[in-house]
Amino acid sequence: MTKPSLPELLHAAVTAVGGVERPGQTTMAEAVAEAIDDGSHLLVQAGTGTGKSLGYLVPALAHGERVVVATATLALQRQLVERDLPRTVDALHPQLRRRPEFAMLKGRSNYLCLHRLHEGVPQDEEDGLFDQFEAAAPTSKLGQDLLRMRDWADETETGDRDDLTPGVSDRAWSQISVSSRECLGATKCAYGAECFAEAARERAKLADVVVTNHALLAIDAIEGAPVLPEHEVLIVDEAHELVSRVTGVATGELTPGQVNRAVRRAAKLVNEKVADQLQTAAEGFERLMELALPGRLEEIPEDLGYALMALRDAARAVISAMGSTRDKSVQDEDAVRKQALAAVETVHGVAERIANGSEYDVVWYERHDRFGASLRVAPLSVSGLLREKLFAERSVVLTSATLKLGGDFNGVGASLGLAPEGTGGDDVPSWKGIDVGSPFDYPKQGILYVARHLATPGREGSRDDMMDELGELVEAAGGRTLGLFSSMRAAQAAAEELRGRLDKPILLQGEDTLGELIKTFAGDPETCLFGTLSLWQGVDVPGPNCQLVVMDRIPFPRPDDPLMSARQKAVEEAGGNGFMAVAATHAALLMAQGAGRLVRATGDRGVVAVLDPRLANARYGSYLRASLPDFWYTTDRNQVRRSLAAIDAAAKASG
Repeated sequence: MTKPSLPELLHAAVTAVGGVERPGQTTMAEAVAEAIDDGSHLLVQAGTGTGKSLGYLVPALAHGERVVVATATLALQRQLVERDLPRTVDALHPQLRRRPEFAMLKGRSNYLCLHRLHEGVPQDEEDGLFDQFEAAAPTSKLGQDLLRMRDWADETETGDRDDLTPGVSDRAWSQISVSSRECLGATKCAYGAECFAEAARERAKLADVVVTNHALLAIDAIEGAPVLPEHEVLIVDEAHELVSRVTGVATGELTPGQVNRAVRRAAKLVNEKVADQLQTAAEGFERLMELALPGRLEEIPEDLGYALMALRDAARAVISAMGSTRDKSVQDEDAVRKQALAAVETVHGVAERIANGSEYDVVWYERHDRFGASLRVAPLSVSGLLREKLFAERSVVLTSATLKLGGDFNGVGASLGLAPEGTGGDDVPSWKGIDVGSPFDYPKQGILYVARHLATPGREGSRDDMMDELGELVEAAGGRTLGLFSSMRAAQAAAEELRGRLDKPILLQGEDTLGELIKTFAGDPETCLFGTLSLWQGVDVPGPNCQLVVMDRIPFPRPDDPLMSARQKAVEEAGGNGFMAVAATHAALLMAQGAGRLVRATGDRGVVAVLDPRLANARYGSYLRASLPDFWYTTDRNQVRRSLAAIDAAAKASG
């Protein structure tokens, strides 16, 4: 029997999911198949509506080797496992003569822990020892959530937090989950045979396609202890998010609260002398943190250095002492010991890392209104780590609607540790970038309007002219507006101001769950939705109810962001342009994602309005504009109002 051709397989899969074949999808599938066949690396920009998940799933399934697909968002993981994979596997089965298996795998803390559920959380001394289910009043939200999770535990097949609807708070979930460090291990745990996390791992070992998230991919790469099964092909979807997710996993934090918890957990397991040493070190650290001012620490101050070394040494002494003591009077001793050890090891690891002061790390203080001060450490760059860990010994395909910034892939490539396209050596992975376009006719479907006449936004202060402009645009559009703001404060101010001026419902992020807000926005043409970062990427509202996307300003990182400014400075010291490499790249990615909210289907029409004249006037404006979809471009305010009014009238007429 002849091997089925890729176009035949793609056709069968697209028909099965009820889609339409796109030229870009075929181009993508062929490029992915080629990369997998010759073990090379590929960056694919595939615009919204291309059908990129089938563009990589079909060639990966046809190849027959094990594939890991890592995504950034829960929504895409769900779409893959609940919709795209089952239908694609069914459609390809007759032609492939085999039925590929697939499974979802996440980090351990995403699964319900039966040991925690039945034995309770090892409590800190000051809370007293009690069963958390009895202690939380059944009338309280926490108590109700815990009772609901107990019932859910009897019926769930996966134990996956994301299958629990409605969801619960992090605090409630932490009562019934453990981190990988706190886990007793399947062989030592009374519930090991029924463990949900272990079952997920076993399913993943047998699957041909494993769907996971960027965080677990990062843990697998950084920690050296393999979590993911062996695989020949890695596909990273939503790849524009990868660097920030890997940075997040590689970031360490110390807070007085966290250190004090470690002290309390260890105190009952070691002798008084060792416990006192850690207690004293914790008190010294806490006193320093009370005086901490937010900002980067280019040098570790002497007093902080001493405090960290005291913490490190005391934590090490506790870890050694814990290894040799046994205390039968402690209820459920193994779990208590494991939780205490995890807490003390984290303190030891972060204190040691900051005290050692690597030139490749950035250290800073942060202050939080609710949680007080924290000391943080993050890698200056994750590109070396990604180059070394991600691109070795397997073919990697990275895809997203936004990978090409300012007209090429080299900016994103550099952040992933790749040399400019077309250059490669023994230590430098060679790769290819391909833009398969979009099925949308951007110049006909959308307008990019830059409000060139407005004053340049300052760091603080009101922007009355911007509010007037925003009000007039929303009025002309008849509502239908997604407002993307660079800060929560700006979003709140705009919502407050326009609620007073316009007779249109204005929803504000934070006033309800994101899912509910998006549902309400999508259901009513007059409604507007204002918010910050998660809306720049998470909103998918095709049709006439989102016809105006407004960005209040170019979303450069804040000048006082310690990590971004350290990265910018490092590029400059190496002779590069720090502003373009870091700040402009960051802004371009976000703006491309934000502008991508406008056109989600072939019939969509609308305007992306940027209320920041620098996009038209500044030297870097053309780089940012080249990173956006190819909309028809104008700075004529009257023209835009007429266009919005016409789009609104057409939507009303067809509605």
